[in-house]
This record gives sequence, C-alpha cells and structure tokens, in this order.
Amino acid sequence: MQIKQHKKLKAASLLSIMIYIIIAGIIVGLSVSPLQNMVTKAKQAEAKNELERIHTLQRMYHLEFSKYSVDLKTIGYEQGSLVTEGGRARYKIEVVEAAGGTYSARATSVEDFDNDGVFNMWEINQDREIKETQED
Repeated sequence: MQIKQHKKLKAASLLSIMIYIIIAGIIVGLSVSPLQNMVTKAKQAEAKNELERIHTLQRMYHLEFSKYSVDLKTIGYEQGSLVTEGGRARYKIEVVEAAGGTYSARATSVEDFDNDGVFNMWEINQDREIKETQED
C-alpha cells in the first residue's frame, strides 16, 4: 500500500499579509492629505474667480459713476445658488464696504472643507489685491 504524499503549496503567512496591509494603509494615508489639499485649492479657485468678477464690475461702475457700490445687483452681479440651497456655489459673495474711491468685497465659504469649524474667506479691494483672510 502506498501512502499519498501531499504537495506543499507556497502560501503567504498571516504576518506577511498583515505587513502588506499596513504598508498599503500607510501609502494610502500619505496620498490622501495632498489630494485633500488639491481639492480645497480647486474649491478656493471659485472664490478668487468670483472676486475677480466683482472687481471688473466695480471698475466699470466706478468709471461710469465715479464711485463704488455696496449693492451687488447695482453693479450687475448675481450670486449663484449656494450649495446649502441646492445650488453649486460654495462661496457667498458680499461687498463689505464701498466709500468714495475704495471698496472691499468678501467671499465666505458656506461649507467647512476640512471639518474644523472654520470657514474659508477671501477679500479683494479696489487695487485688485486678493488675499485669504481666513484659512480653512
């Protein structure tokens, strides 16, 4: 009578599988942070574009009336529907002040991009200086 010999198959040990999973987790963890930053920067581009648009409209209004306006509708700007209202705009646009030869407009995020309780804000003035006043 012959005894059947079983062939030994090569297999990965539980330890090596766990090491592979840990390494994969580290790689994913390292790639998520830069990706999140890129997504946030893309969303911030909306604020900058809208403020540039406000600046152009304010300049045109200033050329005609020799002053800046605090009313967005007066200069011909219409705010898009915000994401909080089912729209696509992520920033609420407002003119903070307009007096004589100066103005300041602000774009305030209506969503907290990184869930830290802080909302992103950008401002522009009559000299077309755009700056981030509140980081998110």
